Amino acid sequence: MVRVNSPSTVYVIGAAGQLGTALLASRAVPADVRIVGLRSSDIDITSNASVRSALADLRDGDVVVNAAAFTDVDGAETSRDVAYAVNADGPANLAAATAAARAHLIHVSTDYVFGRPTSEHGPWASPLEPSDLRGDAQPDTVYGASKLAGERAMAAADPNGVVVRTAWVFTGRPPVRDFVTTMCRLEGERDEITVVDDQRGSPTYAPDLADGLWELAASMLAGRSHGGSVVHATNAGEATWCDLARAVFTILGADPERVKPCSTEQFPRPAPRPPYSVLSAKSWKQEGLTPLRDWPDALRDALGAPTSG
Repeated sequence: MVRVNSPSTVYVIGAAGQLGTALLASRAVPADVRIVGLRSSDIDITSNASVRSALADLRDGDVVVNAAAFTDVDGAETSRDVAYAVNADGPANLAAATAAARAHLIHVSTDYVFGRPTSEHGPWASPLEPSDLRGDAQPDTVYGASKLAGERAMAAADPNGVVVRTAWVFTGRPPVRDFVTTMCRLEGERDEITVVDDQRGSPTYAPDLADGLWELAASMLAGRSHGGSVVHATNAGEATWCDLARAVFTILGADPERVKPCSTEQFPRPAPRPPYSVLSAKSWKQEGLTPLRDWPDALRDALGAPTSG
């Protein structure tokens, strides 16, 4: 365990959300660290005044982890102002506070900032690096565009802040309602289900991501600078949604062939989904951080099954 400079405080913004809950429950919390979990009732990140009040005790060397976001991808298409207020103005307000206090900021972002990446040879087919996001990038969803605006606003307000992009986050247990819990429910309700098989990404177990973020926070508290970094943190490996659903069925002891593949065109949504958004772990490793384990093992852990190791 990394030894931190004590006493220090880590503020978890979005403490009631999926990732915030995992951060507060993590066993990777460094020793001698005080944790302050802030819910939406405690802080309104869209308001500078609320941020200044909630973080009035923020000190030099403390860490703020921003796990708050407007994550309703489809809902953002019709709630643009709200999405930008939370996903863009919010990180800027937090960054202004951390810059003023000389504290550290970790801001959690998303694979959606890439939109639909393409290469000179056609559709993208290799894990995405932070450097693959062009400066003129225009994500094709309000959600992705608002999160990218948040990354840039944060960097402008606090150049030492760190962006951690992740993807396809799941917990797999109620009361969280995510893709994995939905598949568990549908396995007991339907003989067959149809799931998109032409979108490929990086399934990520919220507790594993939380542990990784605590490792990053501990490194900051110990005095190492990660200033201005943009890194990717997901469980290792890749899958389509159909692959993930079939893996859930298999772990539950059900026939995975009950999950039938379909195309994105057969399952239209208000906001377009990226056909390829696998994130490379190279940037995470380059910061000296421990790679997250393979997603199938994480999924088995989420569902209470023995892992392959």
